[in-house]
Order: sequence, then C-alpha cells, then structure tokens
Amino acid sequence: MLMNEVSMDADDVVAKLRSFIEDGGYKPGDRLDSERELIVRLGVTRARLRKALDTLEHEGAIWRHVGKGTFIASPVVASGPGNLAILSKQVTPVQLMRARLALEPAIAREAALHASEEAMRRMKECRDRAVEAPDWDEYEAQDDNLHRLIAESTENVLLLSLFDHLNAVRRAVAWNTVVRSSERPARTHSSFAEHDAILGAIEARDPTAAQAAMRTHLGSVAARLFGEV
Repeated sequence: MLMNEVSMDADDVVAKLRSFIEDGGYKPGDRLDSERELIVRLGVTRARLRKALDTLEHEGAIWRHVGKGTFIASPVVASGPGNLAILSKQVTPVQLMRARLALEPAIAREAALHASEEAMRRMKECRDRAVEAPDWDEYEAQDDNLHRLIAESTENVLLLSLFDHLNAVRRAVAWNTVVRSSERPARTHSSFAEHDAILGAIEARDPTAAQAAMRTHLGSVAARLFGEV
C-alpha cells in the first residue's frame, strides 16, 4: 500500500478522484489519464483506483471503453446517479438505434444552421483521423468524437446534453460482439463517404441535406448491425 493511502478509505479515494477531474478542467468527451498515471498522481493503489472509477462510472460521471480509455461524461448524465444503469438494462440495441435515428439527423440539421468555421475545421480533422485510423478501436473512437463534434457545433447546450445522455446509454447497452475481418476499416468503408456527405451538407449550410445525410449514415450502420430497424 502506498504511504499516503494508509489513512484513506474508499470514499476518500472517490473524493480525491472527483477533485482531480474538477481541478484538471476536463470537459465532457475528454479522455482521462491512464490508470498508471492516475495511480501516481493520486497516490493510490490500482485496486482502490478501480473501485473509485467504478463508483464514478455507476454515477454516470465517466464512461469507460476497453481499448480506448476513460472519458468524462456530460453533466446531465452525471446528475442522475443510477439512471444510466437502469436505462442500459431496459433499452435494447434496436431501440437505442431508433432513438439515434430520431435525434441525430435533427442535430445535423441544426449544425448546418449554426456551425462556426472553427467547428467545421475540428469536424474535418476528426473525419480525417477516422480515415487514417490504424485499427478499429481508433476508428470507433474518432467516429464517436465526430458525432459529438457535430452536436457541439449546433451551439445548443440542450441538444448537446441530449446527445451526451443518449450516447452514455449507447455505451452501456449490451451489444453483441462485432466480428471484424480486417485490422482496420477498408478505404471503401461506407462510413467514410457518409461522413463526407454529412460534413459537406453542414459546410454548405444545407439543413435538409445534412439531416438526410445523417439519416442515411445511421440507417447504413443499423443495416450492418441489425438488418432493418
């Protein structure tokens, strides 16, 4: 046990981790330091740290993905302890996909009306990183980031919060393991052209086209996973 952890109980470690996140200026979607770095920074053991991370994840303050890391959740998600755990057990993957089809095309429409030049630049950079991703984990991380950047570009905090809440449930829902036949997405992967269409419509300030392009993209994802939704 680390010397400065001798008098620290589980609640102390959780409080220390919360303070670290607050003082670090992390924003929703930011990746938290690795477990190895947090152990050193907080002066706690791996076992205590993991219990504290479990607590914050249950509260909805963070979300974790194997191979990607630990990320900060939306304050709206974090404000309802237990809601995420309850919803994730009640929602099926198909229902989740239908919810995305209901919300995200409308978000893309708003993005076309309100996205700034800086937001557009960030979305394009994220799209390009997805294309160059060396493996599926990195592609999926960049795909997640791109969809959130589109929500951010609406400059509507309520829409962004709704997106974050939906996305938190998406990560918690039990998905069947997707079998990959390659190390990374092929250059002809349909999502690349679909992302281009979405961003092209947003940049052209065409809300109807942006909405349709997002619906086409999510419909394509749904078809690969479930057939029809």
